[in-house]
Amino acid sequence: MTTTASEAGSVPVRQATRADLLEVFRIEQRSFPQPWPFAAFERFLGQPGFLVACEATPADGESVVGYVVADTVPNHGRPLGHVKDIAVHPDHREGGVGSLLLERALVEMARADASSVKLEVRESNDPAIDLYRAHGFEHRRTVPRYYDDGEAALIMVREFQ
Repeated sequence: MTTTASEAGSVPVRQATRADLLEVFRIEQRSFPQPWPFAAFERFLGQPGFLVACEATPADGESVVGYVVADTVPNHGRPLGHVKDIAVHPDHREGGVGSLLLERALVEMARADASSVKLEVRESNDPAIDLYRAHGFEHRRTVPRYYDDGEAALIMVREFQ
């Protein structure tokens, strides 16, 4: 089943729990040519910016359809936000779930008093670049050969007022 834009607003988003990790990891593996290892997600458990979007299922009650991992780091007196990873299950893309997750992560970083938020994205990932631009991110620079396969990354930043 594919989530539509009108349904995305009704998809619950909550902080990730240990029980979500296997589903998060499976989405990661289906989404990226160089997926994060399982242990990387374990390190972010309990962090306010590790969020999952869920869908009710008749069989087991709830299924993770997307996630975001974001945090803040100290930066000259005011934290800097960083969207480290975001993905939506292929069956639920283009329905607003990614946008909803990104919005919620931005709220968490604003609550932490971040002055701005940055992220890295493959220069070939047009859907993600479009999503980030729609949320106020601007391309600041390009890092050649950022990824292990040699692809460049765009560094995108959104300033908070």
